[in-house]
Amino acid sequence: MASGALKKTTGLTGMAVAANPHHTLGALYSKILRAVQKMPPNAAYRKYTELIVKDRAEAVQTTKSVDELERKIGCGQAEELIVQAENELMLARKMLVWKPWEPLITNAVANQWTWPPTK
Repeated sequence: MASGALKKTTGLTGMAVAANPHHTLGALYSKILRAVQKMPPNAAYRKYTELIVKDRAEAVQTTKSVDELERKIGCGQAEELIVQAENELMLARKMLVWKPWEPLITNAVANQWTWPPTK
């Protein structure tokens, strides 16, 4: 597809073409980064989410064409990336409430974290 040309369809039922995916993704990635920065720096979710989102945000900033952006990120069409980012933002905000990095209130049941479970 020519650079700057808006595609006619995503080819995905019920998914409309995003009018300005660079702007939408940039805004979503910024919101995700702001949310994870409220978490402790050593929280696993923060570390790994921040790594992925910063990489994708850089791709958005350095890539002009939507086709090239989709190839660079490699996780679907721009419209799918927007859905993924919206879902990640919702999860990041829930993680701030859940605080999985905090210690357990009580000790875990014996063998709680083993697989397969033993009796």
